[in-house]
Amino acid sequence: MTVTRPARLTGAALCAALALTVAVWILQDLAVLGSPVDLARYWAGDHRFPTRGRSATSPLDPVLLAAYAATAVAALRSPHAASALAAAGTATLALRLPGLWAAGNGALVTALLELALAAGLLLTAAVGRPADAPHEPRPARPRTGPAVTAGILLAAAALLLALGELYRAGALPLEATVDRFTGGRSVVAPALAPPPGWLSAIAAGLYGTAAVSCLLRARHARAFGLLAAALLTADGLGGVARAVRYETLTRLGDLAAPDAADVLTSVFELLAGLAVLVLLAGRDAPSAAPGPHPAAGARPPAPPHPTPPGW
Repeated sequence: MTVTRPARLTGAALCAALALTVAVWILQDLAVLGSPVDLARYWAGDHRFPTRGRSATSPLDPVLLAAYAATAVAALRSPHAASALAAAGTATLALRLPGLWAAGNGALVTALLELALAAGLLLTAAVGRPADAPHEPRPARPRTGPAVTAGILLAAAALLLALGELYRAGALPLEATVDRFTGGRSVVAPALAPPPGWLSAIAAGLYGTAAVSCLLRARHARAFGLLAAALLTADGLGGVARAVRYETLTRLGDLAAPDAADVLTSVFELLAGLAVLVLLAGRDAPSAAPGPHPAAGARPPAPPHPTPPGW
């Protein structure tokens, strides 16, 4: 969908504000943990080294930072940035909503600010269309082969994530399961991170939505697919990093079936996420050629001869 230049500038400014908010928290965690390596290890789930405090960010934050930066660039460069603005706004609303009941004033203020900016992105994408939108060129659809392949990979990722949450719901007590979605006392997570069950539900919904868009070759498939792929890659990378750190990747045969399934799922998520990024980053399908237009100053065809009655 086409958006006007003022709307694109507004969307880019909103994305820049969101990116700045995330960057400030990441820089604060760098000051707390001491080095980028320690912060990366903390994001990967390695909490065995001494720290000077608790991290407020999670692996989700660098993904959102990259998404905001890419969306801002897209808004500045392309008139078809409405889908990118909508994807960034929708994901932010869904992922930051639990911050409204999180502990800590800083997390609450950040959640309120980011939710307001995300609502602004959705409003900009919705009302920023030009007055002559029906005559504007429409964004191209993704190519069939890459789009269908990406859709299958994203659908498989959504299914694996949903099955994993169903297994945990059956294995854990009811109170612990509820806490995974609401952020209760039994869940220890960074201040800005959504509860793990909530994150899994939102991620599965995003993967599924992007998968359907890719399979249908919708015009917004690229924006939602790339965002889903970035989140999928980060999740898989974190799981693989933990498996390497704790040497479970080389001892799959010694692990219990659920633990081995978690490691293999992380490997699949990493490979599938990278594959979807490559598939959707390619060129779109060629647009249909416009119909012929009469040349300027061309005369209408001469009437037939002899002239029919009533001509």
